[in-house]
Order: sequence, then C-alpha cells, then structure tokens
Amino acid sequence: MAVETKTPAKNPTQGNRGSGRGGDPRHDAPRSGGPSQTRPPARPAEPKPTKPAEPKVIELPESISLRDLAAKINVSPINVIRELMQNGVMATINQQLDFDTAAIVASAFGWEARPTPTVVESQLPAEIGTTPDGKPAPAGGKVMTLKQRLLAKEQAENESALKPRPPIVTVMGHVDHGKTSLLDAIRKTDVASAEAGGITQHIGAYMVEHQGKKVTFIDTPGHEAFTAMRARGAQVTDIAVLVVAADDGVMPQTREAIAHARAAQVPIIVAINKIDKPNANPELVKKELSELGLVPDEWGGNTLFIPVSAKQRKGIEDLIEGILLVAESLDTIKANPNRRAVGTIIESQLSKSKGAMATVLVQNGTLNVGDAFVAGSVYGRVRAMFDFRGQSVKRAGPSVPVSITGMSDVPIAGDILEVVEDERTARALAAQHQAKREREGSAQRTTSLEQYFALAKASKAKKMFFIIKADNQGSLQPIVEQLQKLNNTLSSEKGEEIRLEVIYQGTGDVTESDVNLAIASGAVILGYEVEVDTAARRKAESNHVDIRLYDVIYNLLEDVEMAMKGLLAPKIVEKVVGSAEVKQTFKISKVGVIAGVRVTSGMAMRNAKVRILRDGQVLHVGSVASLKRLTEDVKEVRQGFECGIGIEGFEGFKPGDVIEFIVQEEQAAK
Repeated sequence: MAVETKTPAKNPTQGNRGSGRGGDPRHDAPRSGGPSQTRPPARPAEPKPTKPAEPKVIELPESISLRDLAAKINVSPINVIRELMQNGVMATINQQLDFDTAAIVASAFGWEARPTPTVVESQLPAEIGTTPDGKPAPAGGKVMTLKQRLLAKEQAENESALKPRPPIVTVMGHVDHGKTSLLDAIRKTDVASAEAGGITQHIGAYMVEHQGKKVTFIDTPGHEAFTAMRARGAQVTDIAVLVVAADDGVMPQTREAIAHARAAQVPIIVAINKIDKPNANPELVKKELSELGLVPDEWGGNTLFIPVSAKQRKGIEDLIEGILLVAESLDTIKANPNRRAVGTIIESQLSKSKGAMATVLVQNGTLNVGDAFVAGSVYGRVRAMFDFRGQSVKRAGPSVPVSITGMSDVPIAGDILEVVEDERTARALAAQHQAKREREGSAQRTTSLEQYFALAKASKAKKMFFIIKADNQGSLQPIVEQLQKLNNTLSSEKGEEIRLEVIYQGTGDVTESDVNLAIASGAVILGYEVEVDTAARRKAESNHVDIRLYDVIYNLLEDVEMAMKGLLAPKIVEKVVGSAEVKQTFKISKVGVIAGVRVTSGMAMRNAKVRILRDGQVLHVGSVASLKRLTEDVKEVRQGFECGIGIEGFEGFKPGDVIEFIVQEEQAAK
C-alpha cells in the first residue's frame, strides 16, 4: 500500500459531522475505484441460523470473497464479519478468504464445506482423509487441509491428556546489554551439558535443568527474527526475558523489544544485567521501565525484576527460578505428549554432508525417528534427529528442540511441522500448500485504518493497534496522552467495544524495524513530522502496511477518533509517479539554479510535488517551479529523456541527487 499523508478533508457540512454523513455528496453517491469501497444494499440483520442435525454440504474454492461466501451460505455479510472477529480475524466485505477460513465460518452456520476439486487435490489418495481424532477416514471420506486437521485435533484434545511442559523462553534486549553473555552463562549452569563436553552443535535452541525442572531457551539473533516468525503465524514463545544493562538503562532497542513481546502477548521478566559495574544503577532501570508499563513487583506491579551479572554468573539461578515461577502461574503451558507431533521450524540450512536440515521446536505430541511429516511446502521422513548437544536421539517430546534431516527441501522458519500418516500424504499436502502459496503470495496479517473503520461500523473492532513515531519527545508525549484520553472517552461511551493500544512509540523517521513490528502485530503506523526511510517504504508497500504521516496533531487524533467511531473521512494517498537523477546544475540570472536531470523511471510532471533525496535522506519537499525540455516548457518528460527543472524554494542541488515526483489522490473511506 502506498504511504499516505493526511490533509484536512474539505467538508462543507462541518456542523453536521455528529450525524455521520452530514449531507456530504461523497457519502451519498455510489463509490468506485476499489473493491472494498462498494457497499452492499441495506438489509435487515438476521439471526444466526440454528445448526441442523445433518449439516448441509457446500463446495467452496480455494479462495472466495466474504460477500460471495455470505451469499452461498445465505446469511448477512455482517454476520460473517462478526463470526470472523470472534475467531480473531479482521476482514472487510470484499476481502478474499482462503478455504480453511471460509470452511470454519460456514460450519458455524450449519454448513459442511468441501473443497472444489483441483488438480492438486485430485492426486490425493482417498485414505488420507482424517476424522477429528486424527484417525484415517474411510475411503471417499472428506479430505481435510492441514489447518483443518490441526484445528480438529486441538478441539478433540482430551483435557486430562494435557501435562505440564517446559516453558519456552526468548531472550531479547539492546545489542550491547549482554544478551549473548547471559545466554552463555545460562548454558554453563547446565551440569549435564558440561559433562557431555559442552555444546557441540548450535541449533538455535537449548534446554537447561534446574532442581529437576527444565526450561527451553530460543537463541535468536534478536527481536527481528522473533518477529519474522510471528509474521508467518508462528507463536513459539511462552515468556520473554528482557535484558537491560544496569549502567545504561532503557535504550531504543529496549523499547522495541518490549513492543515485540507485548505484540506476542507473552509475559515479560526483566533481567537487570551488569550489576557488577561500579556505575550500575538498578533503581534507575526500574524507574525507566515502570514509565513504560513494566512496574516491578516490589513496587506493587506484576513484573519480575531480577539483578544478574552474566560476567560473574551471579543471579542466573534466580533468573531461572523466576522463569519457572511465572510458568507455573500461567497454568497454560501444557501439551499432550501421547499424540502425533506438531512443532515449529525455528532455523533451517543446507548442509553439504547431511542435505536439508532444520531445527524443530516440538510444541505438542512426540516426534520420532521415522515419522512422516509436512512443513509448509516441504515434506519428508525423519531420517536422523539430534539434540542441542549434537547427540543422536530417537524421540523428542513437547518443548524439546531438535535438529532433523530427511526433508525434500529447506523449509521456511516459522512454518508449522506436523506428523502425518505416511510420506505419500505428506507429499500431497506439501504440493497443496505450495500451490496455495503461489496463488496467494505471502500472508498479510496487517490491517489499515479503513479496516478498523469498517469493523467499528459493524461494532466488532475490539482493539486497534498503533505504532507512533514523532520528530521529538516533546511532540510524542502529548500525542500518546491525547490518544489515551480519546480511548477513555470512547470507552465510557461505548463500554469495551472499541479500544486502542499504542504498542510502540518512538522518535525519528519510520524505519524497517517499525514496519516489521506492524507486519507481525497488524498495527497501523502513525507518523508526526517524520519521513519514511527507503527500506521501510519498500517493505511497507510490499506487505501492505498502512503508514499515515501528519503535520498537524489534530488531524492525526481526528482520524483515529473517526476510525474508532466508524466515520473515517477520505484520505490523501501519495503516489510516486517518477524519479530523476541530477546530472549537473545551471545558474540563470533572474531565475536561479536549475538542475539538469535524466528521468530514470516513470515521468517528471510539471504539476507534481517533489521530494529531493541525497544518500537516501530527504532534503526538501516542494513544488515544481519550471520544467523544460530543450528550450520549451513542457508538462511532462518521460523515462530516458533529459530536462531542466527548477524547484520552488530550493537551489542546493548536487550531482547524484534524486528527485521523486509525487501526485496526491483522494480515496474515500472503504
């Protein structure tokens, strides 16, 4: 999605805003230009039909719009949106739903969904169909997709079969605060590892034992990898340990790590590291983190703060005890070891000697050597399995990390691995997943302010997630405070129907890290008096992240309020239509400095706004004063041609500068 800049909407009936549309013809006339802008004709709300004893059968394709699905199952689209929201999925009326999602919705209204036969599915053997308890279905029975199989098994899981499993912990923090040193110190507390000769094989995760209880640690390069897995739908962490240096305090990456952990909705334990240093100030760390919502338990909060020294190996056992204490209080860290394994790929590589290898974190069931499995578009049979010490093992239970071989290809980190009946089943399911990925591309978990608007109109938006970036702390603080005040005001009016949450706030331009967090959490990025760096812009566009930039705080607050109330005004979308590179400059008397440029993409336009970049940084934003091709004034110059350009209020051109030409388009609320 293009990066957007909001300007005040022109509304001749400003005084009627409280009534919603206020007679604005833009709201009364039929809309076009986007699928989600077309509103269905008004129809009375209809109650959810009672599920019949014998479900009706309906055939659905691999992808279907929400509107078409509603028509097929004969219910209102609003009821379908409501059902999706109850399952944690936000969608608009014209959004495409995959078969798995559509089938779950259809079943809630008394329909049994079956896939429309495809070339891939026609190759599936009849015996790979499964009943809800995971057993093979009789020949000719319903073939279940991987997502349906997982859902059915989870629903059929006997509560009495669930047993406590080791908690899975991710350690995050600022780059210089001792995360790696702390992980090394934790490893050395495991006597069994030391007796076995230390860790001989790095597989991205390891286990330690303390007083007969085990803890699994995921060793990731940082919160970026943590988020990348979450963006693909993987949720592998039970607890996050935030490492903060006692001599340095809260840093930008500390704030980012907190935002990522909160987006994952996992409890946070703070490890105050480097307490051995003379200038250590643990109390300052507590104060700074309490201002970010992490209040120490000794101050009446619910966050454990544990002082440690990774260098001197002090407080390590206290940290592990704290992790086990939090894990016991959750009462949700359980699994059934007596079932087929389900896990997540956390690392993968291609070995010259062993072929495709992957680190699997088993989350439910037990993985055995010889098991057939599918992981995304990869399939295989476990040929060999190694624990984090590099020792060969035959089986791995819940929360155990192992490295496996025997895959058809290198899987993607974040893919779900599931053990299936046989290799033929695994091969067919992998082909199905690959075909689906090719059709749909990467999953899009983000949302936009328009989607929040539609959900608010349907009274179904429970939470709205935002990332706030401002030019300085003086601007940032009042924006967040006003949003919180708006949150409280609307909550008092509407109860708990709509809530907004600022999952991250910071100063400076919008970066790729901000976009990564938005991808993982489905947040909208709001920027005040900031720009978007080039890498972040590209990633936002390719992943459809909604970024909105403002130069008036009131407009920012107004947009959020209208989205929460379901009255989002039209927005202005910036579209880059061309770019040019400065080759040389000319000084002309009574005119000023003119840049001689070559148009490198799209076209240079006389009536466009321009953005001048040097080394990827924005120098100036303004308008075109003159555009000439040879000696003639022109309206546009296409790619590959040279021209002279003058910019209003700017003369500091240098060869190599890039000029982007931008037009603004108004889009009505969808």
